[in-house]
Amino acid sequence: MKTKLFSIPQPWGHEQEILEVAELLREGALVGIPTETVYGLGANALNPDAVRHIYEAKGRPSNNPLIIHVPSADWLSTYCADVPETAYRLAEQFWPGPLTMILKAKPIVPRRTTGGLDTVAVRCPAHPVALAIIRAAGVPIAAPSANTSGRPSCTTARHVLEDMDGKIEGIVDGGDCSVGVESTIIDLTEPVPRLLRPGGMPLEALEQVIGPVTIDKAVTSEPKPGEHPKAPGMAYRHYAPHAPVTVVAGEPERSAAYIQSRATPDTGVICFDEFADRYPEQIVEKLGSMTDKAAQAHRVFDALRAFDQTEVKEIYAQCPDPSGLGLAVGNRLKKAAGFHVVEAE
Repeated sequence: MKTKLFSIPQPWGHEQEILEVAELLREGALVGIPTETVYGLGANALNPDAVRHIYEAKGRPSNNPLIIHVPSADWLSTYCADVPETAYRLAEQFWPGPLTMILKAKPIVPRRTTGGLDTVAVRCPAHPVALAIIRAAGVPIAAPSANTSGRPSCTTARHVLEDMDGKIEGIVDGGDCSVGVESTIIDLTEPVPRLLRPGGMPLEALEQVIGPVTIDKAVTSEPKPGEHPKAPGMAYRHYAPHAPVTVVAGEPERSAAYIQSRATPDTGVICFDEFADRYPEQIVEKLGSMTDKAAQAHRVFDALRAFDQTEVKEIYAQCPDPSGLGLAVGNRLKKAAGFHVVEAE
């Protein structure tokens, strides 16, 4: 299969390309599409065969549910049952944006799309190209991250090509992703909303709108063997480069010193910009300033992917504190490390 590249930096003036991609999706093809978070591997969410091809292309377990993407909250009542008022409040405040809500699924949504669950994950992406494609397709688009399962997610069309060339029909190049980590996932089917995955929408922002949110234990620790994930990204080891990763938590000066004392010439280092010059013999990927969580989110997957082009034998990564987007960045690093975390003292 030859993968076609569509270059659509903005939807206006590219109506024909948008329509062509939408038609491919309606017909059951797989297309890599840009969102503000990461690139998604898109398929018609209502077509079980197309969804099956997503799992095949990614090498993803079929019980790992997919997120369906819609262009507005108006679509919720078509695909979701018993939609709580909380969902509409969150949608009004944060959609389009990096927020996914878990809701009860209507029978129209195939169980293959939901990973066999009676719930469905739904979000409205804040990328003009993605929204234009979904509207033109007229169906919700299932779109997990467009990487090979377990690998770091894709934040550029080039990343998608690295993982999916020859496996899918097309890739839409909509530029670099502005957020850089996946959406925040919140479960609204329980009496108290539950955070299943931290992401591009900080937990603090959600709590300002709907009050207290419980944090699922899978956010901070590995799930139990055989545990059925209720949302994407809850797997034990995820987002991982080829070399093993060790995450170093704690005050930045101390974590930098910990890495410096253990790094060898074969070590790769992911660190805050302020400490990059401490590792002259190592390959270093800067994560952003220790005070700039948005930059860290934007850089984390690029940094993890970059080491696969090197011969490093191990990777040490500084971990941000869990406030704001730091919770999502730390979660991605810990997942990449299989929760191999040390505390610098």
